[in-house]
Amino acid sequence: MQRSRLLALLCLSLVCMQTRAQTAPAPGDAATHAAGALPIALDPTALAAVPRERIVAQAHGQRLDCEGVALAALLQAQHAMPTEPLRGAQLQRRIEVVARDGYTDVFALAELDPTLGARRVLLVDRCGGEPLAADAGPLRLIVPQDQRPARWVRQVRAITVITP
Repeated sequence: MQRSRLLALLCLSLVCMQTRAQTAPAPGDAATHAAGALPIALDPTALAAVPRERIVAQAHGQRLDCEGVALAALLQAQHAMPTEPLRGAQLQRRIEVVARDGYTDVFALAELDPTLGARRVLLVDRCGGEPLAADAGPLRLIVPQDQRPARWVRQVRAITVITP
């Protein structure tokens, strides 16, 4: 009798653990996507859903006055970055930015978290009041806090949040 109760309790525990493991992750959890990769929408509708910002920056001796969206805000709008401070496994996430020519740059998601890195990164589509020229656009990533513009990706074609 005691043995059958113990066996029943063990089976119930396993069922509960399995049910918990199958519970859907919360929105904003990039782990909800296959292979740990969440592509970010870059179409005009997705960009219009995020508040626009202006930035004046210097690159290659040229002053740029550009407009676009904060990368962190774009990620949050698409539930790829939590609005709460990052914790635990979320700190392992990274952002991959790929240009038309294959040039790739990577950021830690923690760099964008206002409670951690607080790095300002903008995805711009206009400079000098005009849409970006073909050799720079249609989208360009600007990282004004970097000492040199090596991570200012031109002709951005894809942004993906990677969860290990």
